[in-house]
Amino acid sequence: MIAVVILVVLVPISFSYVRAMMRPSSVPLGVRSVEWLRASGFAWLVNDVERFYYTLNAPKKGGPPLTTLPSVGGSPVTVLRAFLPPTIRAVIRPRLAGEGVWHVTTQRASGVPALLETTFRPDPSYPRFVAYLAWINHTRTEIALNPGRYEPPSGTPRGAMQVPFDQRWRLLATFNSGFTWRDGHGGFVANGRVYEPLRRGLATLVVYRNGHVNIVTWNRGPTPGRSIVHARQNLPLIVERGHLTPHLSSGPEWGATLGNAIRVWRSGIGVDRHGNLLYAAADYQTVTSLAEIFVRAGAVRAMELDINAEWPTFTTYGRGGGRDSSKLVPNSQQSAARYLVPDDRDFFTVYRRLRVVAPRRGRK
Repeated sequence: MIAVVILVVLVPISFSYVRAMMRPSSVPLGVRSVEWLRASGFAWLVNDVERFYYTLNAPKKGGPPLTTLPSVGGSPVTVLRAFLPPTIRAVIRPRLAGEGVWHVTTQRASGVPALLETTFRPDPSYPRFVAYLAWINHTRTEIALNPGRYEPPSGTPRGAMQVPFDQRWRLLATFNSGFTWRDGHGGFVANGRVYEPLRRGLATLVVYRNGHVNIVTWNRGPTPGRSIVHARQNLPLIVERGHLTPHLSSGPEWGATLGNAIRVWRSGIGVDRHGNLLYAAADYQTVTSLAEIFVRAGAVRAMELDINAEWPTFTTYGRGGGRDSSKLVPNSQQSAARYLVPDDRDFFTVYRRLRVVAPRRGRK
């Protein structure tokens, strides 16, 4: 009888696992297995194991400082000051060569850098940690949100689930989106179509029909209206008015998996006072320390995107067609070709803007 009971329980579970692993996917088998556990009612087990693992392997403070930083981008920026974000002020002295200095990527738009990249050490208590940042010039770029193979979970059409072939000639960069809908329950709007309704109180990256972008706390209804073409929500804001938001805590609003306090790979997106986007990713970060990175980089508002080592991705392309790809974030679990082939999760693309717009005036 015990054997029969075990067989009755295991057969459907085994069938579900095998079927899930046989589905097309861009994710390694081990990661897919963990995601299958989450979706099959074992999220509590995965969460407990992750907390135990990261707590057991928590980084120790101090240690020998770095002598060099990872190389990013090309040469330092040498264009008109109006197009430059300021050099990020050094947190750890002495400053390393190139630390916090913005470097151009290989593609430009109308002679002006469309993307800049830099690295810096964000925490004196952990002098070996490195933050990776990108600055996206809103006057020279267009942002698009793309559904993946399985995210968002509802709605069609899903599109190419990769960078569309007819847009690759002007492709500048791609970067990861936020939590899965199951973990974050955030709204999702792509190309004016509502895949998941927008929710009040959540941080929202908004792309308007005129091409402008912003990051706001959503305070309207479940549909965006005609002026918005893309919108992606993920948790509450972590930076507002250039300061850390007061509700940064270890509460459930930061996700059921690892909350705020556990130090893991985290990524996020912010906006500066001129309307330019700032992407950041770093290992061994809490929500609070990620927010501090954005404040130091000049963000007036910022939100967290996806977390854990396998998900943060920011890739630039030196030539049109997705050629000469270069990873800003050193993610060993994802190749530089991610998003040039169908991907399981939704993502953002950065395109060269077809019509240059005037810079926005500074604002809080």
